[in-house]
Amino acid sequence: MSFNVLIVDDDFINRKLITVLLKKHPDLVSQMTEAENGAEALTKVKEDSNINLILLDIMMPILDGREFIKIFRSDEANNGIPIIVLSTDDTQRTTVFNLGADAFLLKPIKEGDLIPSIEEWVTT
Repeated sequence: MSFNVLIVDDDFINRKLITVLLKKHPDLVSQMTEAENGAEALTKVKEDSNINLILLDIMMPILDGREFIKIFRSDEANNGIPIIVLSTDDTQRTTVFNLGADAFLLKPIKEGDLIPSIEEWVTT
């Protein structure tokens, strides 16, 4: 299984870093889509039903990661899509898990953390 990943982060550099890391693993990630905030991410998910993994920042303008998770998980059709939260704020870990996140990684994101976290979802 390969993933169509939605990368949600308001920081252009972070999105590009994640894209570069994921491109090294074409067997794991077949396509990448980017969004600058949670509102844009919700639109992208509605437009592309092939998105099957979300990498989500927490602190973003317009609609932050916590609000995105609440809205996204309110539709039961999205329950099978893993959300991996990427944040510099470790105090958000419990909050995002309670909202429906599936994994939590601290920034700066390292390939050795990100890829195994994605691989966990290959068989599920």
